[in-house]
Amino acid sequence: MKLGREFFARSVHEVAPELIGCMLLVDGVGGPIVEVEAYDREDPASHGFRGETPRNRAMFGPPGHAYVYRSYGIHWCLNLVCEEEGGAAAVLLRALEPVYGVDEMRARRGLDEPRLLAAGPGRLCQALGVTRAHDGLPLDRPPFELRAGEGETEIVRGPRVGISRAADLPWRYGLAGSRYLSRRFPVSARRPA
Repeated sequence: MKLGREFFARSVHEVAPELIGCMLLVDGVGGPIVEVEAYDREDPASHGFRGETPRNRAMFGPPGHAYVYRSYGIHWCLNLVCEEEGGAAAVLLRALEPVYGVDEMRARRGLDEPRLLAAGPGRLCQALGVTRAHDGLPLDRPPFELRAGEGETEIVRGPRVGISRAADLPWRYGLAGSRYLSRRFPVSARRPA
């Protein structure tokens, strides 16, 4: 089943764990999402915390759209915008399991190791060919395709990584036992979502 805009018209804290196991394709390249992080409007680590700017405008738009930004001036990062009163809530995609278009991912990333193709937000975007040109695009139309996961998934949660503010919040979600995570979850944080 394809995920439409109504899937994202909810709290980022409901959407984020439900994205684990969902299939993401960009122009036919991708795989199941195995790791995400949630960011809401009240979160000091969120790009929308201080208000709307030209850079984060998509984050204040309607749910079900992409918000793409460049991290540290080097890597593109893909976020999926969710419903939030006043806008500015999104799920950062941290990792997926390479399943479709693996040869294309290898060419884009310049390496063969499947585990490293899309493990990390920047790697994921490079592997999928996501750039600023995807910012603001609807997630329910090409080049994007999002489908619900099949079967039950065991989800772990823990603190977010790579941020300095509100890093202790347990808003990072991952597929338990996946070898494609960007980083392992601390043993102390391994609890069901």
